[in-house]
Amino acid sequence: MANSTPQAPSGPVRIAIAGMGNVGSTFAYALLLSGLASEILLIDVNRAKAEGEAMDLNHTVPFAHPTRIWAGDYSDCAGAAITVLTAGASQKPGQSRLDCIQQNATIWREIVPEIARNNPDGILLVATNPVDVLTYAALKISGLPKSRVLGSGTILDTSRFRFLLSQHFGVDARSIHAFIIGEHGDSEVPVWSLANIAGMHLPDYCRLNQVSCNDDEMNTIFEATRNAAYRIIERKGATYYAVAAGLMRITETILRHQNTVVSVSSLIDDYYGINDVCLSLPTVLDRTGVQRVLRLELDPSEILKLRYSAEILHITISSLNLD
Repeated sequence: MANSTPQAPSGPVRIAIAGMGNVGSTFAYALLLSGLASEILLIDVNRAKAEGEAMDLNHTVPFAHPTRIWAGDYSDCAGAAITVLTAGASQKPGQSRLDCIQQNATIWREIVPEIARNNPDGILLVATNPVDVLTYAALKISGLPKSRVLGSGTILDTSRFRFLLSQHFGVDARSIHAFIIGEHGDSEVPVWSLANIAGMHLPDYCRLNQVSCNDDEMNTIFEATRNAAYRIIERKGATYYAVAAGLMRITETILRHQNTVVSVSSLIDDYYGINDVCLSLPTVLDRTGVQRVLRLELDPSEILKLRYSAEILHITISSLNLD
């Protein structure tokens, strides 16, 4: 019987990063320290910026792993296992993620066809906001299979959610299983009905372990999760450490064929009546990209909120005239 497991790349593992802003450069640094890639390509409209980042990272190589790092062009994306898109206008204080759409969609129309033409067999990983809308745009513009176009989605929101829950419950965040789904933005949805610690749903955990978790406390945790980016941007101008770590987690599970479940954005069809939109749901990733999206047994209120989130994204997507 033929082996259906995707084969590892035959040559050096190349990761391309388009956009050398805070997120792109932080991800490149984390990627170098991880040793996952043997080649890291840096691309930016400001070539000097990309060259400077490459120089600085190359000076890090003696402390890390032998890695080829250089500033290049989209033609150099050829053969890249993953191209990570972090280019575009960043969210400013007072802006929602959806406010960035028109400017970033214009950038997408310029760079995505170049990436797809030069690397038709690679995976596109979108991190630029609004990530769900731009993931959908990248899918439509590139013409790549839906399994090979995904966005970082709510991987960061889910991490924030688990961290804040861990602070409340006094348990390591890695021992808390809870997801944020839907839009990476203001309409995101906490899946309270399935959140658990050691297999115990949160109300049961609280009851059996004498921990308080009333509705007001849980709502405060979710609001802090949803508004975290706004609070960080108010204080330091941008968020980049945690999202870069999220991109690393996605990259690792793809390159190492780990079949990890992560909350990333991909094309959704026939999911509680939701169709033809990219949003986040727990998703199994392997070397082919999106292996499958898991179907959650949501409660009725969560289904309604997820449908509302999808509708918000549909409205924004329709403004881009992608057809």
